[in-house]
Amino acid sequence: MKITILPPRYRDPEQIGRGGMGDIYRATDSVLGRVVAIKILADRHARDESVRERFTREALSAARLSGEPNTVTIYDVGEHDDRPYIVMEYLGGGSLDDVLRSGGAASPERVFTWLEEAGRALDAAHREGVVHRDVKPANLMLDGEGHVHVADFGIASSAGMDSLTMTGTVLGTAGYFSPEQAQGDRAGAASDRYALAIVAWELLTGKRPFESESPTAEAAAHVNAPVPAISAGGNLPRELDRVFEQALAKDPSQRYGSSGEFVAALRSGFSDAAGSTSQIPAVALPPTPATQPRVEAAKYVPYPSPARRSRRTWPLLAALLLAGALAGALLAYFLTRDGGGTSALTTVVTHVRTVTTEGQVTTQQKSVTVTTAPGTGVGSGPTGAALNNAGFTKVQAGDYAGALPLLERAVQKLQGSRSLDEAYADYNLAFTRFQLGNCDGVLALLDRSESIQGQRTEIDRLRGQAQGNC
Repeated sequence: MKITILPPRYRDPEQIGRGGMGDIYRATDSVLGRVVAIKILADRHARDESVRERFTREALSAARLSGEPNTVTIYDVGEHDDRPYIVMEYLGGGSLDDVLRSGGAASPERVFTWLEEAGRALDAAHREGVVHRDVKPANLMLDGEGHVHVADFGIASSAGMDSLTMTGTVLGTAGYFSPEQAQGDRAGAASDRYALAIVAWELLTGKRPFESESPTAEAAAHVNAPVPAISAGGNLPRELDRVFEQALAKDPSQRYGSSGEFVAALRSGFSDAAGSTSQIPAVALPPTPATQPRVEAAKYVPYPSPARRSRRTWPLLAALLLAGALAGALLAYFLTRDGGGTSALTTVVTHVRTVTTEGQVTTQQKSVTVTTAPGTGVGSGPTGAALNNAGFTKVQAGDYAGALPLLERAVQKLQGSRSLDEAYADYNLAFTRFQLGNCDGVLALLDRSESIQGQRTEIDRLRGQAQGNC
């Protein structure tokens, strides 16, 4: 099928990726005779001015940094058929996220080189007044020779520009949030350096220091939990413990003054330790596409959008945990008696999840049974959020057939609210239909969920499975 959404000068386009805002193509620039990567704003966002602003911001932020050797170079920006696009340097080596997923071993020297290259790009951006705000392995791209280039300045903040706020969109990734980002404060250069330290930890150990199945618990641990000892696994020298204690300090002013300073400290820690040339253990090989288990339902709870965050630390953390409880950790199901009776018996089972200062999660179960009069209007009966929680409970139990009607009702009640509950319900219904072998509306549901809450790995994974099997 011929792709016509690109200007004619870009020939032989091939889609190579998909992000939260648009699709990425590899094509040949027929004028300059070089292979390029082109990011095009998705059609579903083309009339959303806030998303168009964010897309333009990425181009402006990245263009200011073009010419820095370890930043992805921007060649051109423009619009074609009312769809904004960015033409950039094509890098064919994948990303550090791909490296982590591949399971290969990396020497300390290779890891330090990657970190130095990423650090140089970030330090250069900071000197220009640009803060990336989403430093993570997936945004650290590799060229054909294995050198790192920092990509995706789509949520960067820049000196001289207004702060970007998008309702229903999480700016950043919870696993790499700095404590100040997790508390709703404006990210600064120290926030990028904190995220780079998380990346360093992950490259050295294969996992993040506060890794958790719950992004809410993980982000809360960034705020409260002490930095664990990276040497505790027995494979890394104790000299690195103090390096990461400073790099991951809760107070931004106590962190290293530059990314270069942080990486130099890492090198020094290894050189001061005996056996510094030892091989870093290989990251566990993930399942292959043929054997990879299907993705789990959306049990995560993204952070509230910046527009809804309080600027006060502890009230915000309390609100965050409450939001996690209401939106994802509070699970409810409704046992409703149908028929000619005049009342409905409703049992609500609530799992209250508490995150301790050490990042541990404890759960208490409470239940209550109430009798309600059956309603006839759209707003009567269980709310859309409660129906989604009820469906999610059944999904967790593997009862997809039982979850389906609950989630369909949840989506119907929540449609148009543009709330995170709607985003969760859309995803859970798409997941359940796919599990039942029904592809009807799965991609549309995923697109709508993503348009509300932003890009999520779970959404991308399920979309890829649906595109390959539906």
